[in-house]
Amino acid sequence: MKLIAWLRDLIFRIAEIQSRIHKIQEALGRIESRQVYDEHYPALAECEFQTFSQWGEDGFIQALLREISIEREIFVEFGVTNYNESNTRFLLVNNNWSGLVIDGGQDYIDYIKNDSIYWQHNLKAECHFITRDNINEIFRSNGIVGEIGLLSVDIDGNDYWVWEAIDSISPVIVVAEYNAVFGDRHALSVPYRDDFRREEAHYSHLYFGASLKALIKLGKQKGYTFVGTASNGCNAFFVRDDQAEKVLAKFDGPWAYPSLVRESRNEQGALSFVAGGDRGRLIEDLPLIDVETGKDVSLKDFPELFSREWSEGKKVSA
Repeated sequence: MKLIAWLRDLIFRIAEIQSRIHKIQEALGRIESRQVYDEHYPALAECEFQTFSQWGEDGFIQALLREISIEREIFVEFGVTNYNESNTRFLLVNNNWSGLVIDGGQDYIDYIKNDSIYWQHNLKAECHFITRDNINEIFRSNGIVGEIGLLSVDIDGNDYWVWEAIDSISPVIVVAEYNAVFGDRHALSVPYRDDFRREEAHYSHLYFGASLKALIKLGKQKGYTFVGTASNGCNAFFVRDDQAEKVLAKFDGPWAYPSLVRESRNEQGALSFVAGGDRGRLIEDLPLIDVETGKDVSLKDFPELFSREWSEGKKVSA
């Protein structure tokens, strides 16, 4: 009985520590957000700061909100795992937005619902494995239709095809993860599969999603202007055409950044730290679609995936 009581006390103390860490993160984020408001930055990437986002996306989003008008302060984010690290948590706690988060893991959704933010804020968490056929119905069933403030797409797989299918909401801002391993010269995506899972598609975990050029192409088709990427080379930001001019007039760019992240795995599942163009060679035989031509291709069909700047780890004007 003493051991059970001790374990309960330990779990309580860990949860209390985590809550305090989150409060410190929120406070630091508010300080950073105020600096973004007070200072003049010529480029969006200079506004970056990290509170709950994986990299500098929290600052990027706050900078965009200074320039554009949001009528419905509602967000949707999918692929959030336990939501401790996400693109919208700071919007929830700092800007007091409402939102819907979706993940395919029930344990993650249960974790979110037991987090204090779930009763402190107007947040809804739903467990779904997202496909292009169910995404609009998920939104409708949760009462989210029409204009919203922000959509964040990060499912490490069918990202291009799911964003293409979305027609029930009209976000002002879209944040979409791109796969920088596919380079910056070509509009490439993994083929659509209902059951696509990154960790099962290839042992390296590098075969997923779409290239930045593919997402920029899709954004134009859907009425969105590309305004830049975070400097880590992970997420691309789009603003709906009716509001994009305000952002383009304020900041230089748009700039696109390559990824220097070395997250590849070996066949045993351990990090292998493959970098640069060697990452593409691990998956060069796997099927892709050139979304500009509709042709089935692979990375082997493109001897030059990267512009000179990207191959040198530098930003490019897009």
